[in-house]
Formats: sequence, structure tokens, C-alpha cells
Amino acid sequence: MSFSHLGLNPNILKAIKEQGYTKPTPIQKQAIPIVLEKNDILAAAQTGTGKTAAFTLPLLEIMNRKKTKNEKKRSIKALILTPTRELASQVAENIDAYCKYLPYKTAVVFGGVGINPQKATLRKGVDIVIATPGRLLDHISQKTIDLSKVDFLVLDEADRMLDMGFIHDIKKIVTYIPKHRQTLLFSATFSNEIKKLSQSFLDNPKLIEVARSNTLTKQVSQVVHYVKKDRKRDLLVSLLSSQNWNQILVFTRTKHGANKLCEFLNSNNINSLAIHGGKSQGARTTALKDFKLKKTRVLVATDIAARGLDIEQLPHVINFELPNVPEDYVHRIGRTGRAGNIGEAISLVCDEEFQFLKDIEKLTKTDIPIKTIEGFTVVKLNRVSKKSTLSNSSRRSKTNSRNHKNNDNSRSARRDRSNQERRKQRV
Repeated sequence: MSFSHLGLNPNILKAIKEQGYTKPTPIQKQAIPIVLEKNDILAAAQTGTGKTAAFTLPLLEIMNRKKTKNEKKRSIKALILTPTRELASQVAENIDAYCKYLPYKTAVVFGGVGINPQKATLRKGVDIVIATPGRLLDHISQKTIDLSKVDFLVLDEADRMLDMGFIHDIKKIVTYIPKHRQTLLFSATFSNEIKKLSQSFLDNPKLIEVARSNTLTKQVSQVVHYVKKDRKRDLLVSLLSSQNWNQILVFTRTKHGANKLCEFLNSNNINSLAIHGGKSQGARTTALKDFKLKKTRVLVATDIAARGLDIEQLPHVINFELPNVPEDYVHRIGRTGRAGNIGEAISLVCDEEFQFLKDIEKLTKTDIPIKTIEGFTVVKLNRVSKKSTLSNSSRRSKTNSRNHKNNDNSRSARRDRSNQERRKQRV
């Protein structure tokens, strides 16, 4: 099937052809016809599946069919909510490309930058707004945005917005949007929280699921290095110094950890930049641009800050620290091995992270190969053991503090701890 069979306007087809789109991805094949029939949808699709085009292309088509010459001023017809600034920028960039031969104007609205330029853009009139919840509420409270004529609401990466604590913001925003609208919700998973959210916002939605959260592409090779915690930095430097790699995305759990690791790499003559919620928007934009242009060899990132990072041929992802939530591992390594390209995912695992590794292997139904490096590898860990090296009492005390006394080892408890970290890094 080609895009021409999906009933899209020739101007849209021309624009996406220039972007190199030839055949629709599975999520695009399923979603576009359903959206064109004006149904609400609840879709499970991971980053890198082509979901932005899956909701944008049909919205543009419907807007083009409904356009009227009677309006004296542009009004916002579509509102797209994203969890982070980077993702908002990436979505806006894609939409601008799809709109190249259409008369629509977009505005991207997020925090970390001055609000006045955004106000000026909104005053001129736009058709599509891509926003993060917090800054959008700022505009609503200052009466600098009018959502009364919105026909389409898109919640992109809704699971991430829930993780970051945006649920109340989203509910408040929805009260300013007409009840009679078309709503599209995209999430990496169909969790109970997402299903509950969909019941609040969606009207008899069509369900679409094309990529489960435990799906790993065969294009990505995975490897684990067991190493003592205090030797991780030295091992990373050794790997980067001995390999002729150009673009390496390194993940840490915290902003502080990203900064410290970046400083260490630079002190060892490895050109690196850090990107996280504590950086200014200008610094983050520059870091992403330099990394994409290969001016920066290593980008050290937190999970949230890396949302929206879209590099088609990113060859290497390194987990300097494993994520607390196994689904985040899938998101991380899913940034390499895209569009048929080969990718490599390397994880540096210390004894405290052994349970995280077991959870990841259980979710993905894989045994990640172990690679030894002389002078660094720790061989004492028992791969077969199902018990965490981290003491149960330690886990239990952390869980109790978050009112999960009876779910010490449950996934929900791990998610709660992870959410606390993410809120500290909120963008």
C-alpha cells in the first residue's frame, strides 16, 4: 500500500514524498483511515513507529476539506499536547514539513523560553498549536490563547505525561476545549492508567496496537558489561577511546549524574554535552543540533530530556545506568536501529542494578549477551539468580515512604519511584 491509497490531498502527498516517505508504516496504515472517518482513537505505538505522521496527516486532510473562506482570522483547529519541549519541537518540525504546500500555520508553545514571542505568534493567528501542558496553562490564565474552536485534540505520549504528573493539567486544559471534538490518544502501552484516562476524554474510540512496549527490533544488537559502580566511568572512557564511534547517546538516571559524567568525559578529551531539564532551552536546542550535525561526539541525556530526539541513523546507545522501569529501556534503545539501520545498545551494569536487568530481560523475553573486558568485568554476579542484590529492606523502606507498603517488589512501586525522579527532572 502507498500513501496515495489513503485518500490524502496531492499537496500532502507531495510534501511527504519530499521527506522521503514511500510506504506508510503499520501505525500509519491503521490510524489514517480511522481518523479520516472522524473516529476517536486509542493507539499503542512506540517512539520511532511514525506515529506523528499517523495523526498529523489525516488531521491536515480533514482540515483541508473543512476549510472556509468566511473566517476573518485564523482560529486554532488542532491542539497537540506533548510531555516535553524537545518532543513538542520535533512534532512541530514534522508538521511544518507536512504543511509545506498547505496554507496552515503552526505555533509551538513550551516553557523554558520567553512567553512574549509566543504571545505575538498566537496574536497573528495560527491553525495548529503544539504545546506542553504547563506553558499552555500559562497562556490560558493570561488569556493569550483561544481554544474555543478546537476540532482536534491529540495527546502524544500520554503515558509519559501521566508519569510526569500532568494529569490534572490535562484535565484542566480539556475544560477549555469544545466537548464535540475528535480526540486521538497515543501511548507506548495500554496500562490501566491510560485506559482510565481514555474513558474520560475519548468517545467510543477505536483501538490500535502495532508495537507493544516489550518489542525490540532485530536491527539492534544488545550487550551487557558487568562492572563495579566506581569503575563505570573508566570503562566508558575505555570503550569510547578504543572505538571509532561518531555519535553516541549515553543515558543516566539523573540531571546531576548527566552533568558529572559529561565533565568526566570532557576531561578525558571526549567531546560531550549534557541535555536535561536543568538546562536552558537554548542550551538544549544547541546540544541537540550539534549532536545531529556530529559536532558533538557524545550526548549525555536523561530519559525525559531525550524525548523528541529523532536521529534516523543513530548508531550507538549506552546505558551508563539502567532505568528503574523496564519499559524505559525499550524506549532508550529504540532510538537506534531505525529505518532499517543497524544499531548497538550497550549497558554498564553494577550489582545494585542486577534486578533492573532481570526485569528488563523478563519484559523483553531476552537474555542479553554478556561481554567481558579485561580489567573491568565483574564475574561474581550470578546471572541465574532471581534475587536483587539491593536489599529487600532498602526497597521496602523506599516503597513505604510512597504509601506502597504491600507492593514492595511490584512494578507499580518501581514506577512510583521512577515518577518521583522524573518529576524532579520535569521539563
